[in-house]
Amino acid sequence: EDELCGCRFCISSKSFYQVNSAQTEILYNKAMEFANLKDGDTVIDAYCGIGTIGITAAMNARKAGRSCRITGVELNASAVKDAIGNAALNKLDNIRFTCADAGDFMTELAARRERADVVFMDPPRAGSDEKFLSSVIKLGPKRVVYVSCNPETLARDLKYLTRHGYQAVKIQPVDNFPFCDHIETVVKLVRKK
Repeated sequence: EDELCGCRFCISSKSFYQVNSAQTEILYNKAMEFANLKDGDTVIDAYCGIGTIGITAAMNARKAGRSCRITGVELNASAVKDAIGNAALNKLDNIRFTCADAGDFMTELAARRERADVVFMDPPRAGSDEKFLSSVIKLGPKRVVYVSCNPETLARDLKYLTRHGYQAVKIQPVDNFPFCDHIETVVKLVRKK
């Protein structure tokens, strides 16, 4: 169990968790700033894991008196179970979790003409695949907040998103892994008009 951004998280052995809590708080606070959640926003937390980003967003929205609806999507069933428990642990009722492929989930939302105002995406080191990135384009959120642990795949994915109607407007690296080559980066993208 750990505390991050004012929230409690239980972590099972088959779930991913950032081990550098101090730097992760800086990273997530920057992600929340970039998301700029507004009252009534619909939010998707793709690759949500145990729900750290989505739960942080849900807690921030509640504290600010904003009624945001947040959905976390994750393929790892063990992580989704943890995420559901973590939402309950933090007494949050403005977030739900779905065990599914995030790309398929967002494509289905777009086919039903549903919308999302913000998509958080925090993919694994391999980055996102074109199927997922095309689901972001189809859904068409106003803002995308991309958290990445791999600058090479981030650059590749940003190239795709910027060629398909998005503009990167803010980028902030955060050194979660001192004394090694790896770095976390958070990017704010907005849909071009």
